[in-house]
Amino acid sequence: MHAPIRSMLTACALTAGLLPFGVVAKTPPATERAAAVPAPRDGQRDFDWEIGLWKTELRRRLRPLTGSDEWVEYSGTTTVSKVWGGRANWVELDVKGSAGEILAGSLRLYNPQSRQWSLNFANSAAGTMTIPTVGEFRDGRGEFYSSETLNGRAILVRFVIFDIGPDSAKFEQAFSADGGRTWEVNWIATDTRAK
Repeated sequence: MHAPIRSMLTACALTAGLLPFGVVAKTPPATERAAAVPAPRDGQRDFDWEIGLWKTELRRRLRPLTGSDEWVEYSGTTTVSKVWGGRANWVELDVKGSAGEILAGSLRLYNPQSRQWSLNFANSAAGTMTIPTVGEFRDGRGEFYSSETLNGRAILVRFVIFDIGPDSAKFEQAFSADGGRTWEVNWIATDTRAK
């Protein structure tokens, strides 16, 4: 008998001899294999906490990325409404301050394939939507990014939602002119649920 065949027969005999003792590894049932791999997170409900009416306190840097540190403050309301069964929502911002009024909206769309949100911002002054910031929530924090142009130069935009609680949350926008190495915050909002 050739050595490879003899080795195979010996392995088969040993395996057969060990079967009564349950020593041979078994393939787990499909349900156990599926449970071992976590299902991808569905972020469709990420903004459910925000549905409703909020009091908004907002600070805005007047001239971002110019070296200026001049800020203006606004107060008003934010109303968030669920649309399309939660796969989107509409945000209406209405705030007033010493620099005037901001009437703005944001259409937030959930993409089930990428499991990410796109935040599409528009204000009544410009009458157009900005390039959407795209991202997701992780560990109670939402981070969204885009590439835009400000005064003729390419910038990165980062929008962060953090300190999220049942009755309050913070929002911060920052710009980067150096590819994301440094960020300058230009928009800070604190929302408190209206009672």
